[in-house]
Amino acid sequence: MDEVAHLHSRPAATGAGLVAAVVYCKGVKIADIDLAEAGDWAKRPDHVVWIGLFEPDVDLLERVRVQFSLHPLAIEDAAKAHQFPKLEEFDDSLFIVARTAQLEDGRLAFGETHLFVGQGYVVSVRHGPSRSYSFVRERAEARAQRLSEGEDFIVYAILDFIVDNYAPVLDSIADQVDDIEDHVLETTVGQHEIEQLYTLRRDLLRLRNVVVPLQDVCRRLERSDIVFIDPAMRPHFRDVRDHLRRAEERIDTLRETLAFAFEASLMNAQMQQTNISRRLAAWAAILAVPTAIAGIYGMNFEHMPELKWEYGYYVVLAVTITICVILYWRFRKSGWL
Repeated sequence: MDEVAHLHSRPAATGAGLVAAVVYCKGVKIADIDLAEAGDWAKRPDHVVWIGLFEPDVDLLERVRVQFSLHPLAIEDAAKAHQFPKLEEFDDSLFIVARTAQLEDGRLAFGETHLFVGQGYVVSVRHGPSRSYSFVRERAEARAQRLSEGEDFIVYAILDFIVDNYAPVLDSIADQVDDIEDHVLETTVGQHEIEQLYTLRRDLLRLRNVVVPLQDVCRRLERSDIVFIDPAMRPHFRDVRDHLRRAEERIDTLRETLAFAFEASLMNAQMQQTNISRRLAAWAAILAVPTAIAGIYGMNFEHMPELKWEYGYYVVLAVTITICVILYWRFRKSGWL
């Protein structure tokens, strides 16, 4: 049974939250099985049980725990679904947490995937927004030789799929960053652009907090003392870690670009304010000349010779206009107007 393609739809399976329960022998699919017999199948040599769950309830998780003797603390974490990426080792199993990321209506949304890994079984638990792993299962089943490598190949395939889905998210954010960067250089940034800058930087920080811890998970999967990881599979986890490192570098570059764009917008706004202040100061200086002259002649002194002169009005008016024109020319030449 393949996992459903729709993100939020509940799969039609033997129980609410159960998407798929399949057993493989040497990489070849044997049958869809009931959850109650999954533990017995996992104990058979060269057999691997892959169970897929989507937002299971506590009862379903308890049934899975009983089948594979999973640690209660790991089951408790899988039920809460608010975990950071991590890898925990128990006596006979691994518990891996990875965060998924995708765009929903143009906004970044995060989900979680929990993996229980032990001898002969892998249980994948999805919570929240994430793409279905039906594609991973179909691709793995089409490569029986690789799937025959066992549970560690399934873990690699899921982690690789999760990391690959970070790329389109970063591509979308990069396009938005480029648009903002071009807009900052052309015009003044408004309230909407500032809010978009803040939102993108916050999303990039959240995505970085997802990517960086997952690198540590892949690094630990490369270690030789993890029982369920075949030495031949370690380079594959190293490859996933390389993809994560490149994603981290790209996130840091985008965050720096946004920081420069924000600084450029502030500098652009300050330059425009300075230009406006200069213009106002220049016009104030020009208007101060007729204001001062009008103020002098508006004081109504009796002994002002110019008042009795026939050409006094014309001379004062000409001097006022001349001074204003000279000031305008000087301010224009200096770039203040």
